[in-house]
Amino acid sequence: MKRNHTMMQFFEWNVAADGSHWQKLARLAPELKAKGIDAIWIPPVTKGQSPEDTGYGVYDLYDLGEFNQKGAVRTKYGTREDLLEAVAACVRHGVTVYVDLVMNHKAGADETEVFKVVEVNPDNRNEVISEPFDIKGWTKFTFPGRQGQYSTFQWNFEHFNGTDYDASQGRTGIYRILGKNKSWSNHVDDEFGNYDYLMFANIDYNHQDVRREMIRWGQWLVDTLQCSGFRLDAIKHINHEFVREFATEMIKKRGQDFYMVGEFWKPDLKSCQKFLDTIDYKIDLFDVSLHYKLYSASLGGKDFDLSTIFEDTLVLTHPLNSVTFVDNHDSQPHEALESWVEDWFKPSAYALILLRKDGYPCVFYGDYYGIQGKTPVKGKQAELDPLLYARYHKAYGEQKDYLDDPHTIGWVRLGVPELEGSGCAVVVTNADNGEKRMFVGKQRAGEQWTDLTGHHNHAVTIGQDGYGVFPVRAGSVSVWVLPTGKDSRGTEDDVEA
Repeated sequence: MKRNHTMMQFFEWNVAADGSHWQKLARLAPELKAKGIDAIWIPPVTKGQSPEDTGYGVYDLYDLGEFNQKGAVRTKYGTREDLLEAVAACVRHGVTVYVDLVMNHKAGADETEVFKVVEVNPDNRNEVISEPFDIKGWTKFTFPGRQGQYSTFQWNFEHFNGTDYDASQGRTGIYRILGKNKSWSNHVDDEFGNYDYLMFANIDYNHQDVRREMIRWGQWLVDTLQCSGFRLDAIKHINHEFVREFATEMIKKRGQDFYMVGEFWKPDLKSCQKFLDTIDYKIDLFDVSLHYKLYSASLGGKDFDLSTIFEDTLVLTHPLNSVTFVDNHDSQPHEALESWVEDWFKPSAYALILLRKDGYPCVFYGDYYGIQGKTPVKGKQAELDPLLYARYHKAYGEQKDYLDDPHTIGWVRLGVPELEGSGCAVVVTNADNGEKRMFVGKQRAGEQWTDLTGHHNHAVTIGQDGYGVFPVRAGSVSVWVLPTGKDSRGTEDDVEA
């Protein structure tokens, strides 16, 4: 039978910049697969502006850690050989690989150029606040270390529509580049008037040569890595029509099973739905709305109404296009979009994405293995492993919701005949000890269910009517299941339905 799929984001912002990350992935691939993680989202594989760059300050799209550029041959994560071996190791063990693509901007140019710009108001990029003037901008990319291998395309200011630094004056601002057919794209998010510009030298997708080169690069990358999909970074800033064109061409190249998910960072649900319409549903989106609901629930404690946890979320309205997540590299502490789900609620949040029928859940490396850096965070592998086990072995079949209380909610998965012992009952509370009476099926009468989280050491016996009363400790989650390979029918410690 078809098992549940689970993705892991295999990096956090502070992964050691020692070039060992790809080797770590190759080593851990079999262990991750054994835990039910069958897809890995890896960080940007392309050369950044320094050996410490996370890959989002992208310099050379064709340098995967092969050429001596920007201070090293390797990237932050390792060499091209390490990368290819890591992808091959994942494939050998049945783990698909999604590669993070940064297509909004370029950084670390090789030379400056002089060209005309106007300065715009950072809070309204449609408002011009200067006369046209010349700046010296870092916009010329010649890639001397690669010397034209894989692509002879060289970038100059004509391929960008904005930048943020005038080297002649040592001055920063948002500068829109002038020229024939030069403007911000009309097909981007309307925050700050027009959110085409994000950072560095902003790629101009109104330029046909740019569109052709970026599609050619995407095709080269899938051929080179033999990956199974892409994660597209910062797509609310990229011409949405190009995103649709790019996705169409990648699917044409690799087939309908080639998977793409985009980072469209807006909690506003209508904007996400409009974007999905624009791109003809060719890619999925991360459920930013749900992330912020989980974040609010963790901050609010018992003042948050848990019965509303899925209201106004993408997983509710577009379950087939929603990638659910608790946290990621941008929401982790001290990063750009910090909105870190509090530790006490983290297991409950993961239960809410891993053990329900809708959405494609993504586990964050920082939650599982921990976060390094100035303020380290310990990994929660011990708390998350039981939930991963439940997702892979138990969370199947029809779902019945009991989201009817502001403090204690629950749901059951009734299981499927093909998977003996499948089915689970999940209870979450943000207040005091609670319980939920839930129906798991009359055929389960007399079964003893135990709590995979270890919060309870007694069993719940399913009543003749198919109901069980499933308890939960204060501020936690419990996942009740029939222990694998067991079908016992009653002990002195049972909690009777």
